[in-house]
Parts: sequence; C-alpha cells; structure tokens
Amino acid sequence: MSAFVPGPRVHVAATSGGPLDGLRFAVKDLIDVAGVTTGGGNPDWLATHEPAARHAPCVAKLLAAGASVDGKTITDELAYSLEGVNAHYGTPVNPRWPHALPGGSSSGSASAVANGDVDFALGTDTGGSVRVPAAFCGLWGIRPTHDDAALDGVLPFAPCFDTVGWFARSGELLARVADVMLDDVTALDAPASFVLFNEAFDTRAEREPDDAQRLRELSMAHDEIEIFAGDRARWLHVYQHLQDDAIRASLGAWIDAHAPRFGADIATRFARMKSLDDAEVERCRAMRTTLAAHVDNIVAKALIVLPTTPRALLDRNEPPDDIGAFYRDALTMNAVAAFGGLPQVTVPVVNGPDRPLALSFIGPRGSDRALIARVRQLFPTVS
Repeated sequence: MSAFVPGPRVHVAATSGGPLDGLRFAVKDLIDVAGVTTGGGNPDWLATHEPAARHAPCVAKLLAAGASVDGKTITDELAYSLEGVNAHYGTPVNPRWPHALPGGSSSGSASAVANGDVDFALGTDTGGSVRVPAAFCGLWGIRPTHDDAALDGVLPFAPCFDTVGWFARSGELLARVADVMLDDVTALDAPASFVLFNEAFDTRAEREPDDAQRLRELSMAHDEIEIFAGDRARWLHVYQHLQDDAIRASLGAWIDAHAPRFGADIATRFARMKSLDDAEVERCRAMRTTLAAHVDNIVAKALIVLPTTPRALLDRNEPPDDIGAFYRDALTMNAVAAFGGLPQVTVPVVNGPDRPLALSFIGPRGSDRALIARVRQLFPTVS
C-alpha cells in the first residue's frame, strides 16, 4: 500500500536555495500545502473543506531552504491513532518489516522515508504520532518542544499537546532539518548526564524482557528514576481527559454537524468525548501542572532515557486487545514529554532482521538542537 494519499502526487518546487538544496520531503495530510485540500485521513473532512490558500509556515520554511515537496502522505484518521491503519485509504507498508504495522498517525510519512521515496518527511506528534512510527520503521524522529515548530496551517487535533515533528534516515539530516525548522527559536543547552526511566523499561520487559535488557545496555546510562511513582494509571487518566477535552473543542462541532464516517476503532475513540466530565477535566488540568513540574525538575539535571515504544512492533494482524494494550501503554509513556511540552528524540539503535530497537531521549524545553547533538554523539554511526 502506498504511503501517499490517493490521486496525483503533489509536487512543489523549492522557492529559494539554502541548506537543504536538492532534498525532497513529504508532508503529512494534516499540514497545509497551498492549492491542495488537507484531507486529514478522512473522506468526509476532505469533502467539507477547501484547498489551502497558503503553505503552512513549516512547509514554507523548508521550501525556502532549498527542499521541495514530493507528496502528501496518508495519516490515521484525524490523527487519532498510533497504529498506522486507515479504514478508508489503507495501511501504508512498513518497508523494513512488511509483516508489521508502520505505526501512526504519521504512518505515511514514516513509510515514505523508510522506503527511500523522499529524504525526510513532516509529521505531527500529539501522543506519539512521530515517535511510534519512527520506532516501528527504524528511523530517527523528533517531537520538538511544544510550539517551537509553528502549528499554523496544521489541522488542529489537541493543540495543547500537538507538535510538528519530522523523520529522517540519519541523525545528520534530522539535525539539518532542525536548524531550518527551529531557526527562529532560542537554542538552549541540554544536560550532559542521563537517567533511565525505569518504569518504561519495566513496561517493555512485560512482553519483551530480552529487548528491554538489551535497550538498557545500549542506553549506556546507569542512574535510574521512578517517574510514575507507582501511579502510572493517573498519568494516562490525566492525559486522556485533557486530550479528549482539546479534541472536543477542535473537532466536536464539525463531527456533530457532519456525522463523518470513521473506522470502527477511531469512532470508539471519538465517542468517548461525549462522556467527558468537565469537573474532572479541570482537576486534570491542575494535576498536569504538578506532573509537568515533576518532569521539569528531572530534565533540568539529566536527559531521560526510555524505550520509544512498549513493544518493538505490532503485527498487521495483531489482535484488537493487544493493540488496545499497546495504545494505553504508549500513551502513558509518551505523556511524560507531552505534559511539559518537552522535546523527545528517538533513535533506531538496532535495525535487526526481524525487528527494530529504538531508544528515546527527553530533554528540557528549548534544548531540541542540543538534544539531537547529544544523541548523535552517543550513536554516531546509526542510520
């Protein structure tokens, strides 16, 4: 299955020369390209919206730096998934491990880069939608500091957590794109030390103990920390309530007006918005502030190291209960960076014949470029 949206492939020439001269990039179908209707992975969204009047700023920056657009890519419906399945347009292939899902919701962007169709690609990441497909497809990826890569011209999902991220096959190119994407953002330093996110490794060990141990060894870190403090359910509860409340504000009126066709799993997730308790949402806002401060205190001293995903891969025929468990565990782990709006870089430390192994590093707000540099120093030959 193609990584690109149905129809003629979108091509836009670079608007100027610059540090990305000659490179081609793909754009997730949540991000505006002038003259093209952003479809959001859903045919009813596509049918009820007009072509974009202008490029999203993130696209315009890359065009001005010498890169050209070479396709818009399939996304899971309105970004509400981590698996990479689209009931309307199909599931993009995972080029390196075709038996497995590509991960979502930036599934097409990850697939296009892993397949060599483009040099790099834009995605969006709310609860892991760059991090998960980067890990599943054996790529470098970044969820940047919240608001550092402008969200103008990006279909809003849960803006309090939404970010524009990107994929590349090497850390060198990930860094070159960061220099363009974050050229107007103050670059802060990142701590030199590392600390293992113990509970995330424990989650991986529940299904894949050998991989969890191998990732611990590859992290080259020795200090450990307990972030959830025995209450991981609270992190998921807070994240899902705040995300669903933001989705309700962004998309609720359109859903009520158009009764769109969703795939079964996606429909169930959107239906959950109907049962939101506003008082509980407000309590979750206060809890988020506390949890974010807890993580900020950690990354002020050391980068947090964790497996990028709770499992190496999901099979294309994975049982629904196992997909549900993966989704819950992944959201819980990914909430750590999301609550504080922190940057997280994922690196494919091993691309084996049957599965990838990916590690992530979380740093302080604004340390994106320094964080990429630290990770590249640790894994200089990984691509």
